[in-house]
Amino acid sequence: MIGIAALWISLLLLGGGLALDRVLSDAVTRNFDDGLNYVLTAMIASAEIGPDGEVLFNRPLADQRFLEPNSGLYYQISAKGHEDWRSRSLWDRALKAPVEHHDRNFHVYDSKQFPGEDLRIMERTIILPGSDTRWMFMVAAARAGLDDQIRTLRSTLFESFALLALGLIVLTTLQTLYGLRPLRRVRHEIVRMRAGEKNRVTEPMPSEVLPMVEELNALLAHNETQAEEARTHAGNLAHALKTPLTVIMNAATAQAPDLGETVIREATTMRRQVDHHLARARAVGRRGAAQSRAEVWPSLQAVERAVQRLYPDVRIDMDGDKAAEVRVERQDLDEMLGNLLENAAKYGGGSVFATVLRNGPMIEILVEDDGAGIPEADRTRIFDRGVRLDSGKPGTGLGLAIVRDVAEIYGGSVAMEESEDLGGLLVRLRLPAG
Repeated sequence: MIGIAALWISLLLLGGGLALDRVLSDAVTRNFDDGLNYVLTAMIASAEIGPDGEVLFNRPLADQRFLEPNSGLYYQISAKGHEDWRSRSLWDRALKAPVEHHDRNFHVYDSKQFPGEDLRIMERTIILPGSDTRWMFMVAAARAGLDDQIRTLRSTLFESFALLALGLIVLTTLQTLYGLRPLRRVRHEIVRMRAGEKNRVTEPMPSEVLPMVEELNALLAHNETQAEEARTHAGNLAHALKTPLTVIMNAATAQAPDLGETVIREATTMRRQVDHHLARARAVGRRGAAQSRAEVWPSLQAVERAVQRLYPDVRIDMDGDKAAEVRVERQDLDEMLGNLLENAAKYGGGSVFATVLRNGPMIEILVEDDGAGIPEADRTRIFDRGVRLDSGKPGTGLGLAIVRDVAEIYGGSVAMEESEDLGGLLVRLRLPAG
């Protein structure tokens, strides 16, 4: 940042300095030329034709430098067929007249005709009254004074702009270092967190950096939550598998006659436990994906066809918003809907009704049946792992626990109510709308 700023400042000041040098140098040169123009105009105004046909001044020129040899200010009047009339300051030298001009304009140019003395020459062709001769009036001045002024001007510009550039670069450096200081403080805070001294960035920060610090702290909290969830799930899975494994080992050690049945029964329980925790792990891994989208109606139709094959005597009807989308992975949505429809078909009286509704930022999926329902006192307990109110039908009591856990991971919820239309149970699954 400092290097780019220094380069940009240098380029801008260089461009501005060159432009200003051009403008001021031209102004100084024009002022110098105006002085030559004044002298040349005075020469023309005081010139006349003498009795012998030569040019003479009816009054002397005021500048005494014309009388001093090699003074740096000279004039010369020339014409074809006439002797040059030169100022005394030229001494034994003469100005070389250029090609004759046939216009009434002043012409100014630089000349190196005198060794060691650069000249600025202005000339004009004039026809004086009483003569048909074209007279070339020339006035010349040494460029030394003009060049000194331009050198002084450029030296002042260079020093001023160099000082200005240095000041701006120093200011930019200080501003950049001071502006990035909070980031260095954040880095030190992260180093302290890695060293285990703290778990959050708690040092006060400027308002420009505060949003980043808040997001960093939120990310740390999110990672801690995920780590805690992972530890909890690992502990729960270990606890859930410990009992079936103990039963199998005891049966095998005692060489129980029903060992095969025991292994099958407990292995089924372990598989459901593994499926449950895998479903949670998948949902936790996917919830950070903001692009997760699933259409509810196609998922509901696919689950309905699968459940219908398992329970052909059950009638399943569906209605509602067919264009609804939720911010859930399709596989997780199928898992939740499958558990709800399967439970309704298994424990209901033969009729199941599924409705898809939009309620503000949430999509509600209502699954109703005409069964005996669940007492209000048991509607919260039924979501716990392994809890079953009807032990006469096969199951592990993990289906509703999976639905609750996965829904909460995606920011949704699930609740049980009484169905007003069918008289049985109504499960209300709420998920964020896509």
